[in-house]
Amino acid sequence: MVGGMRYFGRMLDKIRLHERGELPEEYHRNMGRTQSADGVCLNFLRINYDDLKERVRADGSDEEILEWCYQNGRRLNEGDLVVWNNFISKHGWNDFATPVFERLKKEAGLADREDIKTISDVIDFEEGRRG
Repeated sequence: MVGGMRYFGRMLDKIRLHERGELPEEYHRNMGRTQSADGVCLNFLRINYDDLKERVRADGSDEEILEWCYQNGRRLNEGDLVVWNNFISKHGWNDFATPVFERLKKEAGLADREDIKTISDVIDFEEGRRG
């Protein structure tokens, strides 16, 4: 979490890893894409992806970059954060991203796992935060 906002720090980490040539290829196709978690997050903040990449290249902490987003997009209030955090925690569960979730789940060998219900669950499994 950055400033009470889920996922934002992960998006910044992906940009930084990509800049260093360390981001796995499978993550490249969704970077900043409108129908991806990145794109939905950027739309929620009213920030352009290329502008965010430039800001990340300029360096600074995650919190400083979120503040830049607030100054150049829109500032989220507590209600906005509740909406965003609930959305991103359920992303892929009965929404526009369900087909992507189902593909990711199958590719990860998790098709039979009833406890894996969202894209976040797949990511947590792949990154070792979920057994």
